Amino acid sequence: MSNSISRLLLVEDDEDDYILTRDYIEQLSTLEFEIDWVTNQHDALAEMAKNRHDICLLDYQLGAENGLSVLTLGIEAGFTSPIIMLTGQADEEVDMAALDAGAVDYIIKSELNSSRFARAIRYALARREIEKERVDRLKAEAENRSKDRFLAHLSHELRTPLTSILGYTELLMDSKIGQAAHAELGIVLSNSKHLLSLLNNMLDLSKIAADKLELNISEVNLDALIADVYALMSIPAADKNLTLTVSSDAPLPLKINTDATRFRQILINLISNAIKFTEQGGVTLTLWYDKQQGADLLYFSVSDTGIGIPKEQLGSVFKPFEQVADVVSRRQGGSGLGLAICTELVAKMGGDMSLESTFGSGSCFTAHIQIGDVSDVPHERLKFDAKPLLVKDVKTSRYQGKVLVVDDVNDIRMLVGHMVSSTGLLVEYGKNGLEALDKITDANNDSQPYDLVLIDIHMPVMDGSEAIKQIRQNGIAAPVVAMTAATMKGVRDQLISQGFTRVLEKPINPEALMSVLDTYLPVQPCELPSTNSHFPNELITEVPSTHQSSKQQHILLVEDDVDAADITALLLKNLGVSVHIAHTGKECIDIFKQRNDWSKVLLDLNLPDADGLSLAKELRQSAPQVEMVILSGEQPDNAKLMEADISKFILKPINMQVLTDLVKD
Repeated sequence: MSNSISRLLLVEDDEDDYILTRDYIEQLSTLEFEIDWVTNQHDALAEMAKNRHDICLLDYQLGAENGLSVLTLGIEAGFTSPIIMLTGQADEEVDMAALDAGAVDYIIKSELNSSRFARAIRYALARREIEKERVDRLKAEAENRSKDRFLAHLSHELRTPLTSILGYTELLMDSKIGQAAHAELGIVLSNSKHLLSLLNNMLDLSKIAADKLELNISEVNLDALIADVYALMSIPAADKNLTLTVSSDAPLPLKINTDATRFRQILINLISNAIKFTEQGGVTLTLWYDKQQGADLLYFSVSDTGIGIPKEQLGSVFKPFEQVADVVSRRQGGSGLGLAICTELVAKMGGDMSLESTFGSGSCFTAHIQIGDVSDVPHERLKFDAKPLLVKDVKTSRYQGKVLVVDDVNDIRMLVGHMVSSTGLLVEYGKNGLEALDKITDANNDSQPYDLVLIDIHMPVMDGSEAIKQIRQNGIAAPVVAMTAATMKGVRDQLISQGFTRVLEKPINPEALMSVLDTYLPVQPCELPSTNSHFPNELITEVPSTHQSSKQQHILLVEDDVDAADITALLLKNLGVSVHIAHTGKECIDIFKQRNDWSKVLLDLNLPDADGLSLAKELRQSAPQVEMVILSGEQPDNAKLMEADISKFILKPINMQVLTDLVKD
């Protein structure tokens, strides 16, 4: 503080005391002050209202006026700096009254030449700095809360119309009337998904900046994760006639400890970015293991033969909203958030990221993450046969039957399901072994068993190995095919011995999948009949219902956005569900009372006259058995969900697969 000048307000009606106090202040060798002197209450309050001083020395007796009233009125006027009361003589009652009124200290005028005076001044200034930091922190926290509320509102406002855009586009693409404009609808769908991706990236970056993003560390099968990433990324690479290669020359730990979702996000962002900026050649993902300073590290690099980055711009590519200022990059579009998010996620996972690039020749991003203690984990080279999943290149037959596809990774689940459903088969889905077991058991009990089950091995809750054990113990003999990236010697034989009928290696090769369908499912003798549609213009006449039930479900949909409500209802009706729509909380209560056989109530979180959580509580009072599901464009507070006894939440936009899973639960 010796190098700074502080502003001091001295309120003293006696000129001699003013001169004496000023002299003592100037003798404080480590402190330097600019002093403003006033002699009465009126001027003192006027200066205090400006709140421009760092400290105030206030005389207790200002002629006929009492300094305590100045103290109280000054604080009320907004003076936030510390006030030290000056008294003529020791009076414990007066001193305590000053402290109670808001003074930070009191000094007897006879002590002005002592070290006590210097300590009091330093303490007051230090207290002011602490208070300023506290106020600044509270202000920053308030601003962050305001920003969080804005982003949550923005998320909701964008996700709701995206529900309509994505839903209607998907329906149109699968309908007769959409065939003539299939390419154009594909553009709409692609750009809608791009908007959703930008929104998700923005929210991720906001969580990272606010230090609210938490990692979910668990044991992860590395081979399976890399195979899943390859399967997803091989399609956009093939669409641009690029090669996508996964390389691992040295052995890798078969299992690592990390956040699988975030690690997959990093790899997909880096690979998709490389594909976007590469017009010929290819993209290579290389992985290797190292141990440094006692920490087990997984290194990975993504290199491409794309446009590269000018040397002067290498430092900016990891900053949010920054992109390479090049004609090609501008043509590609994007927000510039992907690399910034990757960098932050890598740092949160105990690593860092670097970049090497030559403009016009390509780039290489290299990073590493901590993977826990893998000293006792077997190390082997990646062995999956990296062949792209190109359904369009495979001539398929039409089959009869019902297939269950089980995988914890939504994109892989949908990808395999699309391949299967393109052959005319009815497809249902599961996210883990326990869910698969329940679906298989229920289907058998309803005398509508699955003709084939495709199930991933490595999943949360219950893995594939435990699931097949339970399936066979229940006496279910349906063909169950294991999907796995673990292709080491002996794994196939081990899986067969557990009860699996066959093994499909990840990434799933279309020819291998079609071979499985040929083996276990009968060929369709004729074209599938069109589904009788009761919707205008036969919008979805070619979309077969994936929901078969002996008892029709009745679902109450509560959504204030008319377009979002209509498309959600349309998708549900296509699944064989009876849907009733309410746009307000009042309408919801009125419609709910009309039936006693509701299967589910889908409640928008934010309604014009109510919130979904409160509405769920009210409905549950009269019908505790009805499942309440919250819909929202923003992530609700988990504690509030638990308080309202809500076990299921759906983040908008809502698509057919989400609703299919919901209906089948």
